[in-house]
Amino acid sequence: MTTNGQPVLLYDGTCGFCDGAVQFVLRVDRRGNMRFAALDSDFGQAVLRRHPELAGVDSVVYVENPDQADERVTVRSAAALHVADYLGGPWKALGSVARVVPAPVRDGLYDRFAAIRYRVFGRVDSCALPAPDVRARFIA
Repeated sequence: MTTNGQPVLLYDGTCGFCDGAVQFVLRVDRRGNMRFAALDSDFGQAVLRRHPELAGVDSVVYVENPDQADERVTVRSAAALHVADYLGGPWKALGSVARVVPAPVRDGLYDRFAAIRYRVFGRVDSCALPAPDVRARFIA
């Protein structure tokens, strides 16, 4: 599948919270352009290979201009803020408020939450199969 230059959100496909977050984005995304891929998918692994600075990343990854020469990636709280900007409306406003918190503090909170996400929200053996009406937005 091609991304047509649309942003891609890489996520932990075995994380219950991450799956819920993807389902949330699918519900509120008015444009319907964002694509999704699990970090361990072929697409996700290709992105990680192109960006060696992401080695060992345990975070959501927001990919702008995927497969292009100017491909950019952001992780952790910055990635979440990119998603908020993409969604627009109240989510963008909320992201603007969150930006007043220094990035090291935001990322520290992100890391603490990430460390307990499986205990709180559970873990699944594999990614859930997307519903037929949104399946085209997922990249294997």
